[in-house]
Amino acid sequence: MSSPPAGPASFDDDDYPAFTMGRAAEMLGTTPGFLRSLDEAKLITPQRSDGGHRRYSRYQLRLAARARELVDQGTALEAACRIIILEDQLAEALRINEKRQQP
Repeated sequence: MSSPPAGPASFDDDDYPAFTMGRAAEMLGTTPGFLRSLDEAKLITPQRSDGGHRRYSRYQLRLAARARELVDQGTALEAACRIIILEDQLAEALRINEKRQQP
């Protein structure tokens, strides 16, 4: 017996892989090749469907959009990925610090 299909709430989850590569590329105004290059650079690792197709989450699309922005400004892809990883780590550290300072 298979598990029940995910409900609409899954689409509200930032980590739910709701978008196909084609849809993700369309939403970002880029190509599937650009998304593959982000996977190769280890910035985002999409989940795979049962058929092996890449699926992206909202969170991953935000990272990809930031990468596209940096690359469009002339930043090399590898450097853009490193910048985004560091930005993400800093944001997480700030969130943790803020939680610790709350009474």
